[in-house]
Amino acid sequence: MTAAVLSSPHGPRANRVDQVMLQVLLALIPGVLVMTWFFGWGLLINCVLAILFATAAEALVLRLRRRPVLPTLGDYSAVVTAVLFACAIPPTLPWWLTLLGMGFAIMLVKQLYGGLGYNPFNPAMAAYVFLLIAYPVEMTNWLAPHLLTQHPLSLTESWRLILFGALPPDLSWDALSAATPLEALRAELRAHQVMEAIRGAPWWGSLGGRGWEWVSSAFLAGGLYLLWRRVITWRIPVAMLGSLLMLAGLFRLIDPQQYPDPAFHLWSGAAMLGAFFIATDPVTASTTPRGQLIFGAMIGVLVFVIRTWGGYPDAVAFSVLLLNIAAPTIDHYTQPRVFGHGNQSR
Repeated sequence: MTAAVLSSPHGPRANRVDQVMLQVLLALIPGVLVMTWFFGWGLLINCVLAILFATAAEALVLRLRRRPVLPTLGDYSAVVTAVLFACAIPPTLPWWLTLLGMGFAIMLVKQLYGGLGYNPFNPAMAAYVFLLIAYPVEMTNWLAPHLLTQHPLSLTESWRLILFGALPPDLSWDALSAATPLEALRAELRAHQVMEAIRGAPWWGSLGGRGWEWVSSAFLAGGLYLLWRRVITWRIPVAMLGSLLMLAGLFRLIDPQQYPDPAFHLWSGAAMLGAFFIATDPVTASTTPRGQLIFGAMIGVLVFVIRTWGGYPDAVAFSVLLLNIAAPTIDHYTQPRVFGHGNQSR
């Protein structure tokens, strides 16, 4: 007995938004766990707070717009925005800044333009840049990884620090915080140190900053999972990381004492997170095949340029937002040619 076959046309079933978002959340788990291992419980606390604030903000706006709440919350897009934002901010960021960031991301960047599918900018990165410009001290106050600190914060101490700003007794910020590897590298180079001396610093690891190289590897593993599941395509991540790698390699050849190894750019900061989870946002990225290659490559170029000569040590968020602006134009000029139609001049 044969199974019944529906009438034609036959085609693959489109992925539902909630299924795609759940796959992205699943792929983020390795990076979140590794970041928690190296930087403490603050990341998980920030994830919980960001998810609560993001869903509450979305529900409030939907009520004000007289739109159904549960179907929109059920697509998990607000949860993905919250987790990406939590991965980008310092683990001890005060709770009210997380609330402010999620309100900005959901209310202004996403819902003001009409909701998911209409927002021109990546909400998580727009919120990150907003807070970085408005509150630079709090947004650059990172904890040292556990490998480099004698005082890792417990879960209770992390809660107290995030909610009340209360440091553990007999501890100061100087004992807990540290510059990120990209910030430390920038400071050393501006102090006229050479790469041979900088590589002997305690925060320098095998591929990138100590601790950060494992975080980047975890996000790379999650990105490869998304590629395997065909949630994203290879063009944007490969173009972004490839252009960053080639530029870093070129300047390394020009002056090896002033520019770090190309691997340092890939395994420090948010390069892996940006390449697989942020730049590939289907709403704000380029959608044509050639356009995705241009989009990703330009992000990689801007990341290297801003990291090397700009005012911020890591530049993934700024680069993605700048290319979000350019994505419609890139798509306009890279439309695939319709079969049977050639280029006709008028």
